[in-house]
Amino acid sequence: MGISLLPVCLVPTLKESAGTATAGALGVLFADAIAIYLLVSNIDIPDEVSPPSPELSLSSVATVFGSLALAYAAGIIIPSLQREHSQPERMPRVITVTLVLVSICFLVVSVLGVFKVGCQIPGNLLFAITGSKLGFTASRGGVILSFLFMHLHIVIAFALVFFPAMFMAERIVLGLHKNSPVEAADVIDLETPKDTTAELIARHDDPADAYKAPGAYAKAAVLRTIMVALCVVVAIAFKDKFGDLLDFIGASATATCCMILPIAFYLKTFWPTLSKAEKCFAIFSMLVTTVLAVYVSIKTGIALFSPTESAITFPFCPEKYQHYVYTNRTHYKF
Repeated sequence: MGISLLPVCLVPTLKESAGTATAGALGVLFADAIAIYLLVSNIDIPDEVSPPSPELSLSSVATVFGSLALAYAAGIIIPSLQREHSQPERMPRVITVTLVLVSICFLVVSVLGVFKVGCQIPGNLLFAITGSKLGFTASRGGVILSFLFMHLHIVIAFALVFFPAMFMAERIVLGLHKNSPVEAADVIDLETPKDTTAELIARHDDPADAYKAPGAYAKAAVLRTIMVALCVVVAIAFKDKFGDLLDFIGASATATCCMILPIAFYLKTFWPTLSKAEKCFAIFSMLVTTVLAVYVSIKTGIALFSPTESAITFPFCPEKYQHYVYTNRTHYKF
């Protein structure tokens, strides 16, 4: 798995990854579509019962924040996309459309999953179609195909989300991607600037130019490989608590980078021109996000670093449904 990440992670810039990103997006759509079909077609709900409802608690609801924050982590790569996009003024529209599509996909998957399985749906849809925990054995061909498409998505999504981190590491460690200082004459006289906007855009540095120096790309490739290897080591170390690891990263790093800091920088930059309502909403959003991020980070951090063994199969269900799938006629005697 780790080796399969390298071909995509070693692509120099996001410009060369447009087609790859499209393939990754299609991969998750196909994977989820196949998994949902297998789930819906293999579970027969008896007339005497209905899918159990979850036992809601502050902990179970708040923990979802980490997963959702990580799922919307495409916001991390927005600065890189905007820097390399041919029409950066269109990026707000791109972001809006992306988040709407992601939300629709989430709703479809969650509604269909809960409709058939209730609170016994696993945190990962693919886990629902493997094994026989939910009382059925899905077609192996369908399971393998779904996992292959999801593997394609994970490989590409990892690389794209990791691009900003690799970009910054190359700047800090290797000295690449340095910003060209703006000449004083360009900004001193605002009424008669030295260069026009078109000229400034034309001389905008291409991130790929940094790799044209002798040996630059080889050094960058080694650095990227080391970063990928470190991520693989962390994933292996927490393989038994990988869901908690994802929630922890989503609630801590992703929430900070994609939600808290962008709002803070926005307020700092445009504070004099913002309306009072917009200021209040932004501050309220920051406070709520910060509280949830801290709470979920502590909660999942305890689960990661001080784990406790549990024999419960379905932890989000009432006690009656925590060990056996609700369609088990022998256990529930209906």
